[in-house]
Amino acid sequence: MSIARSGRHAIVHERAPEVGGRFHDDFQGLENWTTARDVLDELASFGIEMDFDHAPFHETVVFDPAGRPHRYRSPKPLYYLVRRGSGPGTLDASLKAQALDCGVEIRFKDPKPHLPEGGIVAAGPRGADAIAVGYVFDTDAADATYGAVGDHLAPKGYAYLLVQGGLGTVAVCLFDDFHNERTSLERTVAFFQDRVGIDIMNPRRFGGTGNFTVPQTARRGCVLFAGEAAGFQDPLWGFGMRYAMVSGCLAARAALSGDLALYDRSWQSRLGGQLRRGIVNRYLYARFGDRGYAALLHLLDRAPDVRAQLRDYYGTSLAGRLLYPWAHHGIRSRRTESSV
Repeated sequence: MSIARSGRHAIVHERAPEVGGRFHDDFQGLENWTTARDVLDELASFGIEMDFDHAPFHETVVFDPAGRPHRYRSPKPLYYLVRRGSGPGTLDASLKAQALDCGVEIRFKDPKPHLPEGGIVAAGPRGADAIAVGYVFDTDAADATYGAVGDHLAPKGYAYLLVQGGLGTVAVCLFDDFHNERTSLERTVAFFQDRVGIDIMNPRRFGGTGNFTVPQTARRGCVLFAGEAAGFQDPLWGFGMRYAMVSGCLAARAALSGDLALYDRSWQSRLGGQLRRGIVNRYLYARFGDRGYAALLHLLDRAPDVRAQLRDYYGTSLAGRLLYPWAHHGIRSRRTESSV
């Protein structure tokens, strides 16, 4: 959109017949804790309009490995629930409409594997460092969000239940033991039905993958890589929408400036520290297992503002810088390419 608004002709080559084809109208969280600035304000600064459905949540309940609930609240939203897919109100459909309104030309079912004249690649994940499987469903339950941690449910990952406006998403996000995803999902459904009493009507199954890395560069010649195409995704919990939109906008600004090297400087300044700290967080989270998950929740219990506490976990620190080389060595991405 930034390129089209500048008066240049912007063409998007889309492999699928429609936007949002990877998704199934499932809820996802647009995280709002890695910066003091609200994510909606940051996106607005890039010219993105908030005309998609987005429900702010100031409160959530997370169950520890023993099944005990921990309730967390924040004066500012912890995240916004958005829906992904091609239907009305979804993030994907909204961004498509905004792009078309700006004059962007979208060529569906027209992938372009090579960009000899340069461009921006935002083609999604290149492998599976994490997988998410779940159900979208109808429900009479009240709006609420829940999480659960424990290797019996989600090896090295977490499970979640999101309900808003009569719709729900229940899923498990795995960072290990992928071949048992069906068992993990059914355990997750049973767990939330037991703890929350959720009614699940008309369930529709979905699944997806994600990958993460911290590349030395997100540029190859005159081609810039954004979002998961560059490996920009939170290594700890897999949040990726904010990384994708921010990096895409930074890539567009660099392309418009004519200084393509600006892109690496820009994403390193805005995202690099968070990505490196995320690798450290992922290493520690995976290494300590259930004891570590429980310890993290107890630390959050004592935080006066859980949003501010989570932001600290993604900030730079001497300990994080010292641990990063070991964590980076210990956390190996399954990306199909070693670099962008």
